[in-house]
Amino acid sequence: MGRIEIMDTTLRDGEQTSGVSFMPHEKLMVARELLQKVNVDRIEVASARVSEGEKEAVRSICQWAMRTGMIDRVEVLGFCDGTTSVDWIADTGCRHMNLLCKGSRRHCEGQLKKSVEEHVADIIKVVEYATSRGVNVNVYLEDWSNGIKDDASYVFALVDGLRNTPIDRYMLPDTLGVMNPMRMLESMRMMRERYPDYHFDFHAHNDYDMAISNVFAAVTGGCVGIHTSVNGLGERAGNAPLASVQAILKDHLHAETNINEEMLNHVSRLVESYSGIAIPPNKPITGDSVFTQVAGVHADGDNKAGLYMNELLPERFGRKREYALGKSSGKANIVKNLEELGLELTPEQTKLVTARIIELGDKKEIVTQEDLPFIVADVLHHSGVEEHVKLLSYVVTTAYGLKPLASIRMEINGEMYEEQAQGDGQFDAFVRAIRHIYRDKLERKFPWLTNYVVSIPPGGRTDAFVQAVITWDFRGKTYRTRGLDADQTEAAIKAVIKMLNIIEKEY
Repeated sequence: MGRIEIMDTTLRDGEQTSGVSFMPHEKLMVARELLQKVNVDRIEVASARVSEGEKEAVRSICQWAMRTGMIDRVEVLGFCDGTTSVDWIADTGCRHMNLLCKGSRRHCEGQLKKSVEEHVADIIKVVEYATSRGVNVNVYLEDWSNGIKDDASYVFALVDGLRNTPIDRYMLPDTLGVMNPMRMLESMRMMRERYPDYHFDFHAHNDYDMAISNVFAAVTGGCVGIHTSVNGLGERAGNAPLASVQAILKDHLHAETNINEEMLNHVSRLVESYSGIAIPPNKPITGDSVFTQVAGVHADGDNKAGLYMNELLPERFGRKREYALGKSSGKANIVKNLEELGLELTPEQTKLVTARIIELGDKKEIVTQEDLPFIVADVLHHSGVEEHVKLLSYVVTTAYGLKPLASIRMEINGEMYEEQAQGDGQFDAFVRAIRHIYRDKLERKFPWLTNYVVSIPPGGRTDAFVQAVITWDFRGKTYRTRGLDADQTEAAIKAVIKMLNIIEKEY
């Protein structure tokens, strides 16, 4: 395989995910990440004529892209509406329009009530006007997958009619997600054999969960451009996920792309935050658990000869392999985690700790690597991991019309400290009080909170346990600690104290 061009449509088709709406500054941030850090070839950032707010968002992206020399990598979807879409796009400073045309006879005659000849004439007028305004044109053949299946002569008549226009790319969407890999391979070969010099993009939809397999077939059939979205966002079941597309292109098709794989997880988390759509834990490449070995036999095999590893090495994507702690853990899992923490146990001690972790796993409690030192200390009844930071007492208050207040007393390395602070919430007030102690009395830096997730077990009872999972950054290293309690604030406070004990070894 040669080089494959990647066009990401997170900010256009991805925003058509139900419930997703990006703010203008969020669109700019995602655009910058995709072009500068991930290094996709092109991005589609909006649809023309949506709103004035959308127009301002596109304008800000184009102004930034102009300053950085990337304006030719920014595209906007436009329509066969005479001069309206072209003017809208040109006014934003964008130079590339993806013109939506009808790629099936059913859409052309059923929706537009026009013949293919009439539709071609309308397209040519838009292309000519766009050219006069300095806007280059690619064309989407909407519903192409049904068009090539039901009446290929229509598709050929449409493309033949546009032969003498300055269209850059013909983009072939599986608009309704009805393709399968065998049909995709045959259809792409038909297009390639009839138009060997054309640039064809493929735009997959995932209604039958075959977007990635159809991408594989499209490239095998001669397609040279693939459309993606971060985390697979998009209309209905979504589009082909950027990270997965990159993996199959490189590992299975040995194709070249410009993608910087190390930044894929980073942009995935950014889009997760802005979209509000959580990444499933088992999502390939970017899911929380996809580089986590659970079975002890897997850890043993990895330790001896890398027997349970494939080409999807987590380091490629800026991540690392982990070995889960739970009821399926074996000695090898425990040893792997102990090694990373720099803890050495005798075989008998390791056996006792393993039994305790299995017991916790049977109760469905989540056990993390950060919990391991405390489990070791608890099981072995010694101070192998000394508790340097102790919360002796605290009070948090909240009242209508007043900021919450926290008063705390804690012991750090045998010294007693008291402090109080106001905050935007009870937990915020508590953290501010501790930060005052570390900053003003200990003259130390305090870790930076980067993520805070609260969850409860299924059932929705008012007395359900609350799990707080907090992610911290300290001196360039990431820590994730958990607290479990019936009170949300108390659960979060437990996570904070765990974190403080973990980092105390830094001093």
